[in-house]
Amino acid sequence: MSAETKKQTEKAALENYGVRSIAIIPDGNRRWAKKRLLPAASGHLEGANTFKKIIRACADRGIEYLTFYAFSTENWKRSEQEVGALMNIFTDFMEKYIGDPDDGGREVRLRVIGDRKGLSERILGDIERIEELTENKKGITVNICISYGGRDEITSSVRKLCRKCAEGKLDPEAVDEKMIGEGLFAPDTPDPDLLVRTSGELRISNFLLWQAAYSELYFTDCFWPDFDEKELDKALREFGRRKRRFGA
Repeated sequence: MSAETKKQTEKAALENYGVRSIAIIPDGNRRWAKKRLLPAASGHLEGANTFKKIIRACADRGIEYLTFYAFSTENWKRSEQEVGALMNIFTDFMEKYIGDPDDGGREVRLRVIGDRKGLSERILGDIERIEELTENKKGITVNICISYGGRDEITSSVRKLCRKCAEGKLDPEAVDEKMIGEGLFAPDTPDPDLLVRTSGELRISNFLLWQAAYSELYFTDCFWPDFDEKELDKALREFGRRKRRFGA
C-alpha cells in the first residue's frame, strides 16, 4: 500500500458521528501553566498550538464548521500583561495562516467574529488579509470569536431590526426567530451540533447563547493544552451515543 493510499484509508476511517458543526470553549490554559510553574502566557501559547491541531483534526474528520471561543468580551478585564500576551499569540497565529492558508493541504476558511473596536491596527489588518485570502476555500470554516459575547451578539441583531422598525421598513409584528438569526455575526454557520468545554467547568459562559439552544453539551476535565485528537474522538463518540429530539 502506497503512503498516499494509506493516508486516504486512515482519513476515511475517521468518524464525526454526524457532527457537522462543532463549537469549543478552550478553558484551562492558565491552570495548565500554573500546574507546571509556568507563566500564564505559556499556557495560552500551548493552547494556540492545540487549536492548530484541532483545526486539522476536525478537517480530517469531515467536520464542516468549527467555532472557537478565543477571547470573550469579559477577558478584557484581565491584566494588561496577559491581554497583551494573548493578542501577540493571536497575531502570530493569524500570520502563520496568511503564510500557509491551506494548512498542509487542508482548505481552511478563517473568519473572526466579535466586536473589533478594541483590536489593534495590526490585528485588524491581519484579520482583513486572512479573511480575504481564505474566503473561497472549500474546506472547513473556522470562526474565531474575539472580543465576543453571546448577549452582545443577540443585542446587535435586535438593534438592526429595531432600526428597520423605526425607519418604517419593518413591522414589529413580523419579527421572528429567522430574522434575529440572520442578524448574528456568522448567520451562514449552522447551529453547533456539539459544544465542548474543557477543564471541568460546567457552564457555557456567554458563548453562542442563541445558536446553542439545542446543542449537545460535552464537558471534560482535560485542560485545553492537553486536548488532542483522542480527546476530540471521545467527545464525538459521546455525541454519537445521544438521541437528539429537539424538544419533540
